[in-house]
Amino acid sequence: MEERQKVAVVTGASSGIGSETVRALVGAGYVVYGGARRMDRLNELSSETGMIPRLLDVTISDSVKRFVETLPDTVDLLVNNAGGALGLDPISEMDEEAWLSMYQSNAMGTVRMVQSIFSRLKHSGQGHVVNIGSVAAIETYVGGAGYTMAKHALRALTETLRIEWLGMPIRITEIDPGLVETEFSLVRFKGDATRAKGVYAGMTPLTAKDVADAVLWAVTRPPHVNVDSILLRPLDQARVDRIHRRGG
Repeated sequence: MEERQKVAVVTGASSGIGSETVRALVGAGYVVYGGARRMDRLNELSSETGMIPRLLDVTISDSVKRFVETLPDTVDLLVNNAGGALGLDPISEMDEEAWLSMYQSNAMGTVRMVQSIFSRLKHSGQGHVVNIGSVAAIETYVGGAGYTMAKHALRALTETLRIEWLGMPIRITEIDPGLVETEFSLVRFKGDATRAKGVYAGMTPLTAKDVADAVLWAVTRPPHVNVDSILLRPLDQARVDRIHRRGG
């Protein structure tokens, strides 16, 4: 009997870690459904990889519902990558709209996806959820409270899932990268390319492919092995706010 091809879902698949994770999983033989808001980017990635593109905004329940309705009855892997940071507001100058947006995408968006795909993951018999967190899930820094709150919430969600789903055939992994050079900082600083580039000045950051490699390694361990978490930093970073920079 021919072995069934495994099915993966990747959110935030239109760029950065998401698109590299799609490439890695397609290369490993998965049928990949990629969700994001930018359909033009998704369609380009689909042409390159064969990924199945679907419109998805994890901050909107109806969007998640419509996305999940297009999936097969069995899903083997869910990679929750959608999220991001907005601004560097100190707590005394909180931008409430931005902070709520970060919580919606990083934390509640993950909850929506997990809840909606749970039965499909369970049906797999060897399901796996990978949440893309951040060093901001375990550390804090000046101006980062809005983002670190959201990522700490994601970490709490990951750990709670592991308890609630104990005994079920679903593995739970969190991958927490440090500085990764993607569009992350460009979005955080509202398109200010100079400021975004300065985040990585004088040091060698991780690449999106580095994180995708970690995802692929975690999901290809034997089914009885659960990789709880991977903390991934560039060599030039000791903490979220401790970075070695070489002079220009």
